[in-house]
Amino acid sequence: MTLNQMKIKATLENYVFIFPAVIIFSVFYIIPFIWMFQLGLTDWDGISFTRAFVGLHNFKEILQDNNWWQSVRNAGYITLIALTFQNILAFMLAWACDREIRMKNFYRVIFFIPPVLSAVVVGLVWRFIINDVEGANIINRVLVQLGFSNLAHNWLSDPKTALTTVALVHCWQGFGWGFLIFLAGLQTIPRELYEAARIDGADSWQAFKKITLPLMVPVIVLVAILTVLGTMNVFALIISLVGGEFAGHTSVPVLRIYYSMMRSSRFGYACAQGVTFGMMLVVISFIQYRFIRKPGKIKC
Repeated sequence: MTLNQMKIKATLENYVFIFPAVIIFSVFYIIPFIWMFQLGLTDWDGISFTRAFVGLHNFKEILQDNNWWQSVRNAGYITLIALTFQNILAFMLAWACDREIRMKNFYRVIFFIPPVLSAVVVGLVWRFIINDVEGANIINRVLVQLGFSNLAHNWLSDPKTALTTVALVHCWQGFGWGFLIFLAGLQTIPRELYEAARIDGADSWQAFKKITLPLMVPVIVLVAILTVLGTMNVFALIISLVGGEFAGHTSVPVLRIYYSMMRSSRFGYACAQGVTFGMMLVVISFIQYRFIRKPGKIKC
């Protein structure tokens, strides 16, 4: 067998291994996306067999839909809090559990409990804790007992606090995923590097700044990408937490798509919104991916 034949055989073997993944990706992602784009070019109520072709009218309407862009801003606000507060908290907890502290295995289990809970269950429980349901608001009772009765109010009904409350509940449920990924990344750092730094006279902060952060950059960007994709698609938590109310101060893109499809029977417009939202997430992920490809530009 010649060298070229061996190369061709190796290439074919590689394609055979990735072929099942390509089929699955095509069937469940590419084909539905193309079909959804085609539906986005029509005016369809989701029931009738006839679909009126309207071209790019639905996409033009999205550009002028203030409710849609308000939902995008709301999702961006929740994502910003998740990228900062949630991921910083997850990183600090992972760094603490990576050290030699007592009961660190117990903490690892406890921190991972919220992510495995159903979003519906989390939303209903927190709704009971923070919402004024027949005077059973636990947070307000605690504030009153601590002497901060002026801060007690209905956190989900007030437009000034509703979105922040939703964001914090989402962070509470989601920080465990980042915690596990950060912990796995920290455990891959060779301990010899810290020992060499300590011998050279570096203190804990210098070792963290010069060793931990630079080596954790790929993991941090990975968690950031997963956080953006997961947070921008939050749906069940808001439905159960807010009670299905589509108020502008708690609406996010997925809720707007649901509202257009199920409440208004505008399946074509909902598909156009889905395509637009999907392309936005692709662009954001691509920018973050390009960011991870150039770690040398990050100053620690």
